[in-house]
Amino acid sequence: MNIGEQLDAIKDRARTDPKLCEAFWETRKQANPLAAFCGKCRELGYEIYEMDLIDAGEEFYAAIKRSTNGGGENSPVLKGEDDFYEMFFAELELGKRER
Repeated sequence: MNIGEQLDAIKDRARTDPKLCEAFWETRKQANPLAAFCGKCRELGYEIYEMDLIDAGEEFYAAIKRSTNGGGENSPVLKGEDDFYEMFFAELELGKRER
């Protein structure tokens, strides 16, 4: 399971478990929120580490850039698309609004 799939699975769990969802939001208040987030993921059995998370976002973004217009300088700028961590919380927030 790649990082994106793991994050989707975690997100699904958090959406159905309010305590787990709140635990993830609490990680954002820590001195090192990314490390706290990854630690919570590992507590749940998902081997996600900070650099793996960052690298996955960058690889995803690079693949998108390569697939558009030959990946040259005219490729669209996709703000935030490389940040799986922030996207995780944005999607959690969206899920809260949809309830």
